[in-house]
Amino acid sequence: MVKVLNIVNGDIAIKIIKNADIQGDFLPWSDFLHEGSVPYCSSLEELSEIRINFIEENYSNSLVNIREKFEKRDKKLKNYHKYQKIILWFEHDLYDQLQLLQILSWFGSNSIENSKLTLVSTDNYLGESSKNQIRKLLGDEETITKEHLELAKKAWSAFRERTPKSWFKLLEEDTHLLPFLKNAIIRMIEEYPNTRNGLSRSEYQALFSISKGIENPKDIFTNCQNYEKQKFMGEIIFWKILDDFIENELIKSKKNGQILQITTLGKKILNGEINYLHTKNIERCIGGVKLTNDSVWCWDIDKKSIDKYYYSKTLSTLLKFR
Repeated sequence: MVKVLNIVNGDIAIKIIKNADIQGDFLPWSDFLHEGSVPYCSSLEELSEIRINFIEENYSNSLVNIREKFEKRDKKLKNYHKYQKIILWFEHDLYDQLQLLQILSWFGSNSIENSKLTLVSTDNYLGESSKNQIRKLLGDEETITKEHLELAKKAWSAFRERTPKSWFKLLEEDTHLLPFLKNAIIRMIEEYPNTRNGLSRSEYQALFSISKGIENPKDIFTNCQNYEKQKFMGEIIFWKILDDFIENELIKSKKNGQILQITTLGKKILNGEINYLHTKNIERCIGGVKLTNDSVWCWDIDKKSIDKYYYSKTLSTLLKFR
């Protein structure tokens, strides 16, 4: 009997796939790579250490045993040679596509001659699929070729560069082998601050929802999910956005956080009268890019371009680096 390893985006999807009687061992990847630093590293373990530190520092109240989970994950991946077949199960959204790039890039740097590598790629959410839908997906699995691995390595490398230029430039290239990659590239770029008001797309959607009178955090989250063609953000990431809004006084909290309301400052930022970047300390990483007050990459919604800016105190505005 062929020994199979199923690599999946997380534990919830694994439960659904197991319920569909899919055989083999399972490995959840479970890392939200769209948040926090993802720089060039010499090894999987080195990057995992960076990710562990980031998650423990920012989400320790919601996620536990992170170090143990990452160490078990990496050890199991490095034992891939024990399996005759490895199936990658990944969805169309940004969360999954970044995981897929990391995994394919890793396999592209390791010999898989004795293992068959395949991909189950879907525009449905695995965690919401029926048993029959899961079994049908397995029937449509695609063999991973050298060309898949080369494309993934190029995209993964671009994501980890110190500027977003190569990541943005991928939109001009043929990425049909990974059909959901381009939408993921665009959605990641939209998480950079925009030049109109300094908000990322997720921040704008959250503040806009609150401005419309939606007060409960869970209702705000649900409403923001409705704006997404491919939902990718989990609740714990979203709560951090709301916490930052409260800290920077864009919204105010009542009844132990169960009611959130937009402030005058929040309205001015939403309307573009004040730039959010000018009101707070900026220290954020997207892939390999570090954003700071002195140097911040912004998404120009009108020109559909991404450029480097700095804040001029004299002119009280963003100026593009030349």
